[in-house]
Amino acid sequence: MIGAVYALLTIILAPISYGMIQVRVAEMLMILPFFTPAAVPGLFVGCLIANIFGGYGILDIVFGSLATLLSAYLVTKIKNKYLVPLPPILVNAVIIGIVLHLVLGLPLYLTVAWVGFGQMVACYGLGLPLLLLLEKRRYIFD
Repeated sequence: MIGAVYALLTIILAPISYGMIQVRVAEMLMILPFFTPAAVPGLFVGCLIANIFGGYGILDIVFGSLATLLSAYLVTKIKNKYLVPLPPILVNAVIIGIVLHLVLGLPLYLTVAWVGFGQMVACYGLGLPLLLLLEKRRYIFD
């Protein structure tokens, strides 16, 4: 279910989900492993499906999806709820920045910065409020 929601949000919002300047709204779901490690595979599969539709080829499909897998795993290790958005921001800024640099020939440091900024919007602007809302209903994950 998590994978389907991630993929659907990304594909429906494609104009803002892909490219150097992107805010992948589905990245707000990266807070879910804070509540349950069972969310990790769903996020990975959802990102994999979304990246297949993204049009940036095998590098993005493989490394973009692995970046999500790594980020989601790292989120399971975070204990401070306010730090939960950091792994997806940092990991994706670097890995996706490098992938877009290689695939599209975009300037590396600028691409890393823009991807990181978009991740901050999605993960702190949308994800953290979602985390705080779900925390009040933590019984959902029991």
